Amino acid sequence: RTLGASITSVAPGQVVIELAPRPEISQQHGFVHAGAVSAIADSAAGYAALSVMPSDRGVLTTEFKINLLAPATGDRIVARGKVVKAGRTLTIAQTEVFAGKDGGERLIALLTATLMAIEGREGVVD
Repeated sequence: RTLGASITSVAPGQVVIELAPRPEISQQHGFVHAGAVSAIADSAAGYAALSVMPSDRGVLTTEFKINLLAPATGDRIVARGKVVKAGRTLTIAQTEVFAGKDGGERLIALLTATLMAIEGREGVVD
């Protein structure tokens, strides 16, 4: 909510999160801040992992690496997370982040994450 991002697609092992650029989440040159890009990329990977876990499990990111490939500028920023390998305890996911403008898209970031299944779902916000 704080970033103004929303989940636009959910399928088993795949989640898409979109963000509309705004001054409040931009850095000094007017590009969407890397923190906002990282947040939606991590969330897309996390929700993708959660989508393949048993319903009594939650998920926590234990590690991620992000490559920022180009400035985040355009009409929308789209993070497409997908599970690479799901395990009982650890799941590996990747997110490709695209900047959309005039109907086209360009890859601006790539995140790889390791996510851990946790017991119970207390504290999960719906």
